[in-house]
Amino acid sequence: MAINNILIVDDELEIREALVIYLKSDSVDVFTASNGLEALEILEKETIHLIIMDVMMPQMDGIKATFKIRENKNIPIILLSAKSEANDKIIGLNVGADDYITKPFDPMELVARVRSQLRRFTNLGSFQMSAGEEIIQVRGLALNKTSKTVEVDGEDVRLTPKEYKILELLMENKGRVFSIEEIYESVWNEPIYASDNTVAVHVRNIREKIEINPKDPKYLKVVWGIGYKIEKK
Repeated sequence: MAINNILIVDDELEIREALVIYLKSDSVDVFTASNGLEALEILEKETIHLIIMDVMMPQMDGIKATFKIRENKNIPIILLSAKSEANDKIIGLNVGADDYITKPFDPMELVARVRSQLRRFTNLGSFQMSAGEEIIQVRGLALNKTSKTVEVDGEDVRLTPKEYKILELLMENKGRVFSIEEIYESVWNEPIYASDNTVAVHVRNIREKIEINPKDPKYLKVVWGIGYKIEKK
């Protein structure tokens, strides 16, 4: 059985010790750190498959650590915080966290979410897929070119054919900015009319389906005055 390495990052010793008890099993090894800087040091030395990260910590908090980790790693990150305001959750998810749990929490719910994220990472994040399948992924957003399907955090997203083609174009060229004209002519295969807002409407619909907060998207970004792009990470 494969061993999953989980990193718990929290400045409260009692929480770290409790989570080790709940998470440690024959198939899981647990590492611990008391702040974001210690977490980054462990990530340099160990292969970690999932991180549970407190938000409020000394030296380097969970938001800054998550942002730093997302520069070169795609492993699942679950944030823990005593804050329950929607804005805190949105900030955490927008910098790259995959899930967010508010303290105090039910340990068994956390364990269930950990298992869910590990399944998603194993099936999609590490690109273990059926023979012949081609998947493009940016964090929790995954587009399967073979089955023409889209998932966000393991949940199916229903797109229209045109919405799918727009998302496929952008995800195949992550980081590149496409103008409205380029998107329209690539997807509709005809010249665009100057006053046509078709692309903007479709992009808005895509955001409603794939983003937690469509007004502050973490995947499909607008570059004002130029066009749209999918973030690389």
